[in-house]
Amino acid sequence: MWDFETEPEYQEKLDWVDAFVRDEIEPLDLVLGDPYDKSDATARRLVRPLQQQVRDRGLWAAHLRPELGGQGYGQVRLALLNELLGRSRWAPTVFGCQAPDSGNAEILAHFGTDAQKQRYLQPLLDGEISSCYSMTEPQAGADPTLFTTRAVPDGDGWVIDGEKWFSSNARHASFLIVMAATDPDAAPHDRMSMFIVPRATPGLTIVRDAGVGTESPEHSSHAYLRYDGVRVPGDHLLGERGRAFAIAQTRLGGGRIHHGMRTIAQMRRAFDLMLERAVSRSTRTGRLADMQSTQDKVAESWIDLEQFRLLLLRTAWLIDRHQDYRAVRKDIAAVKVVMPRVYHDVVQRAMQLHGALGISNEMPFSAMMVDAQVMAIADGPTEVHRQTLARQLLRDVEPGEPLFGSGHLPARADAARAHVAARLEHLVANA
Repeated sequence: MWDFETEPEYQEKLDWVDAFVRDEIEPLDLVLGDPYDKSDATARRLVRPLQQQVRDRGLWAAHLRPELGGQGYGQVRLALLNELLGRSRWAPTVFGCQAPDSGNAEILAHFGTDAQKQRYLQPLLDGEISSCYSMTEPQAGADPTLFTTRAVPDGDGWVIDGEKWFSSNARHASFLIVMAATDPDAAPHDRMSMFIVPRATPGLTIVRDAGVGTESPEHSSHAYLRYDGVRVPGDHLLGERGRAFAIAQTRLGGGRIHHGMRTIAQMRRAFDLMLERAVSRSTRTGRLADMQSTQDKVAESWIDLEQFRLLLLRTAWLIDRHQDYRAVRKDIAAVKVVMPRVYHDVVQRAMQLHGALGISNEMPFSAMMVDAQVMAIADGPTEVHRQTLARQLLRDVEPGEPLFGSGHLPARADAARAHVAARLEHLVANA
């Protein structure tokens, strides 16, 4: 069956989410601080009743399996939901699906022990605490095989030493999930293990918090961390020793789809503002909407946005169909490659149409432009995903004739003539 419609029952839920985000959550973006700061009593008083409404609708932490309190929605449904949640900074927190907590919860659900789930997973699912995913290192860029943070056995525990970079929300986290080398002489993808590190563990220091773009220091939340003799108990090893790469993949595939759909929400926001500006603003020669250059911007933006959305939804459908992220690796890589380019282009056109106002801090476009560049780097830079896509596409291609290849017209014509002659001979013989 081929269909581009959402089933009525789920569309009804999406319609409620659309109105709920617009009327109840988007205003919070303008008056509240950091959604990950659980010490903000005012925010908790405002957000708790909204979270309860989400629970009552059966939409809390919808990315989780039913046994963990989710609905078991596939990636297509989650994509459609995240397309709405992406309009608001606070919406993922109100719906219990904010990154990196959502990915960390999936890791704990799949690989955590019962004790780990009780101590760390359940409070995370309940929205009582925040968490941090501490993986990237300053010297390693996008290549985890170059990580130097080490974890060595020590009695009945482990001691971690090293530095991590851009560990988002560490300042508000109750615990961190840390990737460290436990077997440095093993094969590259068998060297690393995952550990749960409580934030208050001695030896764990925030050197500084980096921001993106023009974020002020008080709003910067991407921590440069130092692990100096950080000791954790043996039961804080997450999953099997040496399996960190496999564990990490649990949180990346679906997460990239969700990031993409939330990004589409921001693109739509910029696009809608572009349309409004075009029909509202006039020059000496008429409305901006009547100018060919404006019409080019509008048309190109709509095409880019709709093409990207279809690629995203098709990739989500493939994940649901195969239930194996490895089988959809090239499609996920393609999503990651296209996302920052389309995001940048749509926002840049909207910003340009708004003139000086567009580049000011009284409009959202500058922050969106920075966010587009973040999408080109987060979860691996675009160049790495472009390489992954190309390798996947080339992997199973059979070589052709060395000089001219299978598309060489003279060779194809010779083969066609031989084929037709054989057919004619066969027909004559059977006449």
